[in-house]
Amino acid sequence: MREELITSSRMNPHIDPVLHIWEWQIPLYLFLGGLAAGLLFFAAYYTISGKTEKYRTAVKIAPIIAPIAIILGLMALLLDLKHPAYFWQLYTTIRLESPMSWGAWTLGAVAPLSIVWVVVNLKEIFPAFGCKVPFIKRLLIMVIKEADNGDVKWDWKWEFLQKFEKFVIKQRVPMAWAMIVLALILGVYTGILLSAFNARPLWNTSILGPLFLTSGLSTAAATIMWLSKDHHERTIFSKIDLMLITIELFLISHLIMGMLAGSEVQIQAVELLIGGEFTVAFWTNVIVLGLVVPAILEILELFKFKVPVAVPAFLILWGGLMFRFIMTDAGQVTRYLY
Repeated sequence: MREELITSSRMNPHIDPVLHIWEWQIPLYLFLGGLAAGLLFFAAYYTISGKTEKYRTAVKIAPIIAPIAIILGLMALLLDLKHPAYFWQLYTTIRLESPMSWGAWTLGAVAPLSIVWVVVNLKEIFPAFGCKVPFIKRLLIMVIKEADNGDVKWDWKWEFLQKFEKFVIKQRVPMAWAMIVLALILGVYTGILLSAFNARPLWNTSILGPLFLTSGLSTAAATIMWLSKDHHERTIFSKIDLMLITIELFLISHLIMGMLAGSEVQIQAVELLIGGEFTVAFWTNVIVLGLVVPAILEILELFKFKVPVAVPAFLILWGGLMFRFIMTDAGQVTRYLY
């Protein structure tokens, strides 16, 4: 016979249950939001710096992923809502003390901005877009033009779209300033969304904001490095990613040491990652495969060793995704008992 001594009624899971309301939708949303924020940040930064052509992938090609990531993230977030039909109520009020209010309004601003950023670069990125795909012409927004030299190009069918495109191109730098601010807010918000839950010890730390921002920038740098065909651009973003990996490792170690120096409940919370049920998953997928191994591979590449760029890039993306899944799941296990 098994005998148990209950010293507090709160030990009963039916009285003080573990939080298990966030499933795969939230960590996926946090990952995609961080990736989009990083891509938009680099696009805006190099536009402001006047290096648009030097870093063409970062400014014009990689940002195509940003609106797709934001839309997919919002779809995941919508699936998580108990009453999806009432999502619009987030936009009927502004609460400066609410991270969710900040996130809703930031996404509401950055999503259309990212789409506009991509659209104004379409002609340059895909000059034959709409010429080789017949159904595109039936969208009633494009017309095919043939130049005197025989080149086939396309243009917006409606004049107001042509005028809008010209206006946006002229205002590209001011738009980049707005985008870089919104991207930083979005990247930090993905971490603050968790840290605002004071009842969950593993999340209740100010480190999560900059940590999630750094991780988002790292996944974006890896994506640009993967997509780029220019050796110089790939080298620059490999160096940027190495710097971000170093910062991320520092912030993770600071998170762990800070909690180990905290109260008993914080020590118990962080022990989930350094000896508890999430230890193997965290250290294997996030620290080793997601940070240390790609850093070593990028260093080897900088020293002229032949390393397929897809390998470190994929590992960084995998590590960023698993980091959010593990932090979301582990944080829901932790709680204050006293």
